[in-house]
Amino acid sequence: MAKRKIVRRKSAADPPATGQGNGNHRGSKLELVQQRAPQRATEEDEDNEDGYIDDEAEEAEEDEEDELEDESDLGDYASEDDEDDHFEGLIDGAISDSESEGEAGDDATEGDDGEDDGDEETAMFGEDNEDVDQEETAEVITNSVSDDDEEDEYLSKYSAPSEAESLSSISSGEDDIRVAYHTTGADGKPRPIYHEIDPHYSSDDSDLEDTNTIGNVPLSAYDEYPHIGYDINGKRIMRPATGSALDSLLDSIEVPTGWTGLIDKESGADLKLTQEELELVKKIQLGENAGDVNPYEDTIEWFSSKTEVTPLSAAPEPKRRFVPSKHEAKRIMKIVKAIREGRIVPNKPKVGPEQDQPVYDLWADDLPEQQPHIMQIPAPKMAKPTNDESYNPPAEYLPSEEEKDAWNKTDPVDREKDYLPRKFSSLRTVPRYENFIRERFERSLDLYLAPRVRKNKLNIDPDSLLPKLPSPQDLRPFPIKCSVTYRGHKGRVRAISIDPSGLWLATGADDGTVRIWEVLTGREVWTTTLDDDEAVQSVEWNPLKGCGILAASAGERVFLCLPPIFDDETETMGQELLAAGWGYAAQPAPTDDINKEPLCKWTKPSTKLGNQGVDVVIVCRKTVKQIAWHRRGDYFTSVSPEGANMAVLVHQISKHNSQSPFRKSKGIIQRALFHPFKPMLYVATQRYVRIYDLSTQSLTKALQPGARWLSSFDIHPQGDNVVTGSYDKRVTWHDLDLSTKPYRTLRYHARAVRDVRFHTRLPLFCSASDDGHINVFHGTVYDDLLKNPLLVPLKVLKGHSVVQSLGVLKVTWHPKEAWLFSAGADGTAKLWTS
Repeated sequence: MAKRKIVRRKSAADPPATGQGNGNHRGSKLELVQQRAPQRATEEDEDNEDGYIDDEAEEAEEDEEDELEDESDLGDYASEDDEDDHFEGLIDGAISDSESEGEAGDDATEGDDGEDDGDEETAMFGEDNEDVDQEETAEVITNSVSDDDEEDEYLSKYSAPSEAESLSSISSGEDDIRVAYHTTGADGKPRPIYHEIDPHYSSDDSDLEDTNTIGNVPLSAYDEYPHIGYDINGKRIMRPATGSALDSLLDSIEVPTGWTGLIDKESGADLKLTQEELELVKKIQLGENAGDVNPYEDTIEWFSSKTEVTPLSAAPEPKRRFVPSKHEAKRIMKIVKAIREGRIVPNKPKVGPEQDQPVYDLWADDLPEQQPHIMQIPAPKMAKPTNDESYNPPAEYLPSEEEKDAWNKTDPVDREKDYLPRKFSSLRTVPRYENFIRERFERSLDLYLAPRVRKNKLNIDPDSLLPKLPSPQDLRPFPIKCSVTYRGHKGRVRAISIDPSGLWLATGADDGTVRIWEVLTGREVWTTTLDDDEAVQSVEWNPLKGCGILAASAGERVFLCLPPIFDDETETMGQELLAAGWGYAAQPAPTDDINKEPLCKWTKPSTKLGNQGVDVVIVCRKTVKQIAWHRRGDYFTSVSPEGANMAVLVHQISKHNSQSPFRKSKGIIQRALFHPFKPMLYVATQRYVRIYDLSTQSLTKALQPGARWLSSFDIHPQGDNVVTGSYDKRVTWHDLDLSTKPYRTLRYHARAVRDVRFHTRLPLFCSASDDGHINVFHGTVYDDLLKNPLLVPLKVLKGHSVVQSLGVLKVTWHPKEAWLFSAGADGTAKLWTS
């Protein structure tokens, strides 16, 4: 530990040294010097034994002298050169008295006492004591003082200070500054009064936290105490907590320079950082700029703020800087319009606080008319009384007896007047007006309940909201009247079909009979009874021309008939088609199908049915509701809603074979149709219409009409549009190229829709309902895919009567003409022509 050499300055409280004083006290001062010198020598020896080296002390003294020269209070301290001169003067004037030497020797022999005094002095003075070399001290001991001033300085340096001086030296090193004034104590001696201690130091190193507060006293002196010194307020400074043995071990380990504790992935050795990398990490931790970029470089004015004599661009000012802004022009016109309409009043005079609320004269007769608001209508005024309200009206205003009776019988709401004119001889005979209170009440309601604010009403022509559709007169031909009625069935006519030639009409009814009619005359040409107990659900002619085959279903059986109404060539061709399949039916079934029960049985009819023209009977497992032929005439489908996975069966005439295209049922099937020219099968359930590709045996599309229960559907002759009918009174048009949802929903029926059909050649389709009406529509499908179909309602055909909530059950179109055939629940079939 470096030692500071500080020469204590005389205090103002010390009495001045005079000549008499020097003479009287010369002996006592010399004795005191001789006693203190061996003690100082002993203290320095003890300091050397404790580890203080003279060389270090000298270096510390030299460093401290340099520091003291820089301080402002340098005059308070003596330099080392002045001190050496001082000691040389003392040596020259030393006392050579033998008694003094003897006393000095005696004092030297008292080592214990001197050592104790040295310890006390060291602990007492701390930083303010000066370290003196052993050689200089010895020289001082062997010499005497010759000069009074030098003796006083020597005594002040080596003698024990007074109590006041000790306290002042302990409390502060600046005694002259700290002493404010002197006062006389109780003992009559002068007593210095000090200022209060200010804990704030003006020194630059006073803010450091790790400042040594105990001076040159070694810490070993406080080993037996829990504290290591005292602060400026005299409080103990407690010893800081020491670390554990592991912390001491870690502190003793020397960490190599650049060690990070990481492993280099390339070499596998310890990753060490260079000095440059360490400086870079330090900059990053301090938040400084890690690169060699100066963040305080001067700004380069790429675009000078000063107008240059030769600018970069001398282009003329653009025109837009001189053209008025359109946006500002719009805002100005808006304000001008508001001023013209009165919504904005420029330079409106300010109204005083007393004129804010206008005062109204309730009893004035003629109030000045106020300007009403632009959006307010004044209250309606009561009509002035006429001549018929007079108590003595003219005779022409008086009602007759018949008019009085008619007025009394009329409902009060429907009367033109609430009173009848009456005649009185004088005004005093006029009775009280019975409607006075009611009219006053109604007048009050008109005043405060009737809305009297202007409303901007849109004058829109209702016809302009309707789409512009062509006139029905321009869309002719279409059926408009009933030309022929076919009567003869005893029950509801459920099935109807026209042959490909358009000459013969076949119908089936609940009486179990199938009848064929001549279209033009309405004459019945052939009839047969298929089943006495079951109703005929469906009849369909084979679309192949020249064969004359008619398929009809009754109960669980399907009958293939050849009515004897055709020529021999047609009958022969039909018989060959039906008889060709018997050879395939006689062949043995494949080994895999031996244990399986056949879906249907192809049998020959009974003798009675054979004589009536029935050639083949197909027996199914469930009731057959609908039959649909393929365009080639060799296949037809039968629909049995209760058949589950065998609800749809495909039958082949040429091989007398039946097969089921589905393994599982996806709902109750209502109807099945073949595509007009593609190998596709359309199947309608209660909610969906599914389209299957027969070549790939896969589902291609599922239409969602949005109906609760579909009743029927039909396919457009071009195959890209489908129309459906449902029991919830809706007809939907589906464009397959557009979406699976309906393109258009038609709600023109009051009851359930039973059947819908497309014309095979003309752009017509119709729908039949239980309300007894048939709606005829025009439906044009364009070849341009970007153009939507045109749907126009044309005619409502009324002729069938409703029986037991059932109306028209089935409809079909003539293959060539714009004629429509319908079958109703009233037991008749009708032909509608144009």
